[in-house]
Amino acid sequence: MKQIKDIVGAENVLESREERICYSYDGTFQRGVPDLVVFPGDTRAVARIVQLANEKKFPVFPRGAGTGLSGGSIPIGTGVALVLTRMNQIKEISLEDMLAVVEPGVVTGVFHQEVEKLGLFYPPDPASLATCTMGGNVAENAGGPRAFKYGVTKDYVLGLEVVTPRGEIMRTGGRTVKNVTGYDLTRLLTGSEGTLGIITEITLRLLPKPKEKRTALVVFDRLAEAAAAITAIIAHGVIPGTLELMDNITIRCVEKHHPMGLPLDAEAILLIEVDGGKSQVEEDIQAIERICREENCREIQVASLAQDREKLWKARRAVSSAVVQLNPTKISEDATVPRSKIPEMVRRLREIAAKYNLHMPVFGHAGDGNLHPNILTDKNNQEEMERVEKAVAEIFQAALDLRGTLSGEHGIGIMKKPYLAWELGDAGLNYLQVIKQAVDPNNILNPGKIF
Repeated sequence: MKQIKDIVGAENVLESREERICYSYDGTFQRGVPDLVVFPGDTRAVARIVQLANEKKFPVFPRGAGTGLSGGSIPIGTGVALVLTRMNQIKEISLEDMLAVVEPGVVTGVFHQEVEKLGLFYPPDPASLATCTMGGNVAENAGGPRAFKYGVTKDYVLGLEVVTPRGEIMRTGGRTVKNVTGYDLTRLLTGSEGTLGIITEITLRLLPKPKEKRTALVVFDRLAEAAAAITAIIAHGVIPGTLELMDNITIRCVEKHHPMGLPLDAEAILLIEVDGGKSQVEEDIQAIERICREENCREIQVASLAQDREKLWKARRAVSSAVVQLNPTKISEDATVPRSKIPEMVRRLREIAAKYNLHMPVFGHAGDGNLHPNILTDKNNQEEMERVEKAVAEIFQAALDLRGTLSGEHGIGIMKKPYLAWELGDAGLNYLQVIKQAVDPNNILNPGKIF
């Protein structure tokens, strides 16, 4: 205890149980109270704490804003929660090199605003961008609605500064777009969920800010027709910036929580945004209107002005807070399938919900096959939680049957680790475990996650 206070200062250590409870959870229903909460202010402090952890054999659980949806930052057993939010400086935004250098505690939404002031663009946009941090985004390889067109966090990480599990300071990658020197450690660490290193600085690739945007809200009487429209838009060669789906349960929850005139009798809504040059945007939105009408949509609203587009986006942004009105415990999954399998996955999700008699609104980033079936339950209802566990297993099995994946953007953490071998097989799982054991022989960093 005294040694940690000597490193970061007593004012940057939380000891009381009441304070430690605040760092015992994330966006899931999982809990784990750390023995100590520590706020390092720089890379050297992080390295010294990890060195001390190896000496004294206590685990370290790296943490950002705690918005994760897989339990990745939750302490398991004893250990120190290492909260990186004090390290929140944007060190550089370079117009010439079209890159930025940031510390891990920078809030994602703030970073968006700063780069856009300079006419640049950072595409990854997780739903929690108003509070989540860049370090957490990299650790979980976060996505978001714009991933369909622009990719996920790993597609923008050029280089990292990392404290290794032994407390050494290491740099990977750099400031160049092309870099094939040795193993791609930057990609290995991106999405490693704090198990292979603690990220202390990030170098990010930026893009020019799109000149034009148009947003369409499309109403369908049948969910199957909405799913068919998604595949038809993609098959036509139109790549929207975002292509989001909300089913009827989601629509009703949003309208009850935040009335905005959504049609309660519709089975599905698509929210579609296109961006780019003016002529291309106009061509794309016309094609989308035509395709949706061919797939029997009921109504299309198209907005080009920023304030009008924002009104349409309010419905999608209200989803997470709205759906929990049905039940207090929300289990947000992100099983992802190939785009062509979206209609089949939607059908299977509805069957699973009916089979186990569960509230399961379905929404998400349908353009890239990343659906979010949210099971709304009560963790104190043991009988229902047993049904939930069976439903979750069937959701993952359905995704794998359709040649998809357990997680498109939330990570494995605690929530999905029992199912990891289903996707990777014994050989793949062993490969990951060998890497972890090689770089972290004392199992210091984020033990109990992924495996």
